[in-house]
Amino acid sequence: MKIAITGGKGGTGKSTISTALALEIANYKKVLLVDVDVECPDDHIILSTTREKLEDVYALLPTFNQEKCLKCGRCAEVCKENAVVFVKDRYPFIVSGQCNGCGACLLTCPSGALGEGQQVIGSIYQGKCQQLHEHEKDHLLLVWGEIEIGCENTSLVVNATRKYATDHFSDYDYFLIDTAAGTHCNVISAMLDADLALAVTEPTPLGKHDLELILQLLDIMQLPAQIIINKSDIGDLNLIGEVSRDKNVPIIQKIPYERNILKKHSRGQPVVHKNIEELAYSLIGMRT
Repeated sequence: MKIAITGGKGGTGKSTISTALALEIANYKKVLLVDVDVECPDDHIILSTTREKLEDVYALLPTFNQEKCLKCGRCAEVCKENAVVFVKDRYPFIVSGQCNGCGACLLTCPSGALGEGQQVIGSIYQGKCQQLHEHEKDHLLLVWGEIEIGCENTSLVVNATRKYATDHFSDYDYFLIDTAAGTHCNVISAMLDADLALAVTEPTPLGKHDLELILQLLDIMQLPAQIIINKSDIGDLNLIGEVSRDKNVPIIQKIPYERNILKKHSRGQPVVHKNIEELAYSLIGMRT
């Protein structure tokens, strides 16, 4: 069962809930937690995991042959990322961090002056939670992607991380996918082929606004959704209740704002709470 933990607003506690839920389900089933917030992955920090590099992620990077180049500038004209810089009567050059590897410049070059090179745009890692008992460590594995600093092509790293996890760890009972914040391409890529999305929000006006956006996206993707309210006792629950009723999406759990949760999170310790336990039980029951 593939479950995406998402939510439009940043800072609502997606990673906190993802890691706590993974730990709880791992008491009963094998869980693969996949962190595809590749610009800021933090599940490995929360869980204090080991860190083992699995492989690099590569993308197309065009190379220029100045002997063939006509200095026409057509490569720069078709580059939607503005990665190709062209000044009249000079040879063009590429800003590698801006290039998304689409290959449009190669197709449009009239003289064949562009070749297919490649660049490392990110890496995929795995790790095990050291705070689990020895016999439980094989029940939970974390896989995450990290993009290279300065690189803009995040979607390729998200897709590569998700594909690696699917191809190499098919024997796990649950895939929990911790997405980035927002409703952009990276979030969409992360949730492809998921069976269920848990939209994490908070009872604030901005939480309500971004929850409406993520639920609209999930409706377009035809992905079943449920709502989790984090920090449920510091705002106005009626705000989220309105969205739940309007969108016909159930609120399945509320996680309070408690000092114990804050302390464990900041110390890199597994968060344990009875509401997380109840949530894990309900998801296990849903699958069985």
